[in-house]
Amino acid sequence: MTETTQRRNTAGRQDGAPSQGGRGAPGTRGNTAIADTVVAKIAGMAAREIPEVHSLGGSMTRAFGAVRQRVPGGGSGVTQGVKVEVGERQAAVDLDVVIEYGAAIVDTAADVRTNVVNAVERMTGLEVVEVNIAVDDVHLPDEEDESEEQEGRRVS
Repeated sequence: MTETTQRRNTAGRQDGAPSQGGRGAPGTRGNTAIADTVVAKIAGMAAREIPEVHSLGGSMTRAFGAVRQRVPGGGSGVTQGVKVEVGERQAAVDLDVVIEYGAAIVDTAADVRTNVVNAVERMTGLEVVEVNIAVDDVHLPDEEDESEEQEGRRVS
């Protein structure tokens, strides 16, 4: 095959493979758009997979999230504490996290960052350019006991 013929056969293909009658492989025809909420859900789930992460969101966000979860149709709050910017090929993620008391914050942040990058890139094909983590609070073991007792008093 001459160089001119090879150039003509690969015209319009990004992968350099010969085109087939002006068409690409079926998997390359058309565009895929991924919504911000999709990336936010993936990032939120990936961050929560790290055992030292107690929850996501600042105190006000968590309070609104708790109210929203009690309202029928209010949502699951998976994206609580997660903000994303999604472009055509790249994404950036901002997370607000609450870490368990006793966890090494720097190590936990690195674990969260790695898990979020891997999950988003694997599931969406987008390049994650940054994962910014704001540690808003440290969860103390006795805090949960107090909040459960208060909820129990309201119900009875």
